[in-house]
Amino acid sequence: MRTDQFDYNLPPELIAQTPVEPRDHSRLLVVHRAERKMEHRRFFELPEYLRRGDLLVANESRVLPARLPGYKVPTGGKVEVLLLRPAPQPGEEGAEPVTWEALVSPGRRVHEGTRLGFGSAGGPYLEAEVVSRTELGGRLLRFSQPPRPLLNALGQMPLPPYIHETLSDPERYQTVYARTEGSAAAPTAGLHFTPRLLDEIREQGVGFATVTLHVGLDTFRPVHEERVEEHPMHREWYHLSAEAAEAITRTRRDGGRVVAVGTTSVRVLETAAQAQQIGPDDKGKEVERAEGWTDLFIRPGYRFGLADAMLTNFHLPRTTLLMLVSAFAGHELVMGAYEEAVHERYRFYSFGDAMLLL
Repeated sequence: MRTDQFDYNLPPELIAQTPVEPRDHSRLLVVHRAERKMEHRRFFELPEYLRRGDLLVANESRVLPARLPGYKVPTGGKVEVLLLRPAPQPGEEGAEPVTWEALVSPGRRVHEGTRLGFGSAGGPYLEAEVVSRTELGGRLLRFSQPPRPLLNALGQMPLPPYIHETLSDPERYQTVYARTEGSAAAPTAGLHFTPRLLDEIREQGVGFATVTLHVGLDTFRPVHEERVEEHPMHREWYHLSAEAAEAITRTRRDGGRVVAVGTTSVRVLETAAQAQQIGPDDKGKEVERAEGWTDLFIRPGYRFGLADAMLTNFHLPRTTLLMLVSAFAGHELVMGAYEEAVHERYRFYSFGDAMLLL
């Protein structure tokens, strides 16, 4: 397919700058794939579309305060670093990594060998050396000590560049079930859940399982290649626990639906399905624990193995996220749903409204 087939016009005022309060009062566009019809609801009405025996699968990854304001050493020139993912080098295996892949801004004059400082000598302090450039224009940084333990003191929440408002409570960019730190951006479909809503869902006999996929910023970058299939997919680390695999297996055998919360959860499920050769008709096949790096690029024409329904936010044009959603519900139906959401003045992107694909 051509990349421009995933373009759409979005008035700038529809890009949500702040989250809705309370979380579950965001709007919900319900898309019925078989009937090709849509309903306009609120997120707290989600339980009406779930059945006893269904299973919600959500990404529990927690966003790191990975935006580090810093300076060149010894000149003092200002820089800003956004940590993307650990990149352990030989000798770092099994230890907290000191080498990370990062974006550096302004990056033009940050060459190999440049030293960067974060914090001050009188307080928490980190230093890093630029080891090399990455294929996507970032940098490989080797820190003087593992940076992760100091991020709460030195780092800031890495809000997307299209959000210009200050976030008063950093926890609003975390899901209420976030546990495992490692993401450079939030798995935003889960931001709508409240503890009360999750309790209500469990009380009606719907299961809840978590997986982990640490979100990288490459996820949100537009595809620049003219043809979709020419796009080189990024890698993200994922983990599917034995407990989650067992819950998925049991749900499928008993006739329930696996409802993925967000595109990140879909990628975990489908990476496992591909590796274990599980198709949509293999309802009795056991799903096994899995973890590692995934570069699975789900685009129209993909045959889903484990995901039966999906919750998702509204995504940027020309992104692999929009392509994944189009693969799940059909390109024409999804682009029609986006047109409907614009017409009805839904709020878009990270702090925006949600869509349920059934």
